[in-house]
Amino acid sequence: MIYRGFPSKLHHDVPHWVESSALFHIRIAVNRDKRKLPLISAPLAKALLDSAKFYEVRQRWYITLFLLMPDHLHALLSFSYDDSMSRIIGEWKHFQARRHGIAWQEGYFDHRLRDDERGEQLAAKMDYIRQNPVAAGLCAKAEDWPWVIPSIRWSERSVAR
Repeated sequence: MIYRGFPSKLHHDVPHWVESSALFHIRIAVNRDKRKLPLISAPLAKALLDSAKFYEVRQRWYITLFLLMPDHLHALLSFSYDDSMSRIIGEWKHFQARRHGIAWQEGYFDHRLRDDERGEQLAAKMDYIRQNPVAAGLCAKAEDWPWVIPSIRWSERSVAR
């Protein structure tokens, strides 16, 4: 077999054998060459978080964690098996581009967390995401970051500390 390089476009369809409650780490980035406002500018950030919550209310996705950074976002999301993850994310990005003029990078990063990654590894993944603003020097403590839809589990852990 001759190696011909990576495909120009990755397919993000969820295989039929993945359970509908599967949890995905999603990373969506803006196109830095065409960037306008940072995603964390107050009116835009509020609109993006409200839109993410709206998608949850409409049962397009279920949010475990959704965090905005200036030029990208991280989310831990579950999707109904009836809908294409790629289509749902594409529609959300398209709406945000049209409504707010956001120039997104094509595609997105996704990683399915397997069942064996749901305990301590999930907590570590959530901590990694929550620490992004701290590591970038945007806030002193993760709990101070305003542009996040926290999961119940994170909120309970923060109170317990």
